[in-house]
Amino acid sequence: MLSFGVTSGATTEETAEDQRLYLDARLVEVSCLDCLASVRVKKNSPHHTSVQWSAEAVAACPEFTRMSQQAEGRAVHMTCPRMMASIERAASEGALEIGATDGY
Repeated sequence: MLSFGVTSGATTEETAEDQRLYLDARLVEVSCLDCLASVRVKKNSPHHTSVQWSAEAVAACPEFTRMSQQAEGRAVHMTCPRMMASIERAASEGALEIGATDGY
């Protein structure tokens, strides 16, 4: 799993639990309907979606491969529109809960 700026040195049990809830709470595995790459997702609202891409999912995504081959490369903030459509479909079908009822 890719991690950005996360330290594993939680100093108290409470801090460790907060870290676990922030990084893992309500994350649901969603697979792309096109390439089958699998990511972990949570939707705190209809407009806020958190996606955790593993190195394997990035490597399996043909859209990321195509974007990376462009002269300027793939902009880091760009995501795969096919994966986002798959996530939205999972939410509309009820497979992905919408709302941060637990605070995370």
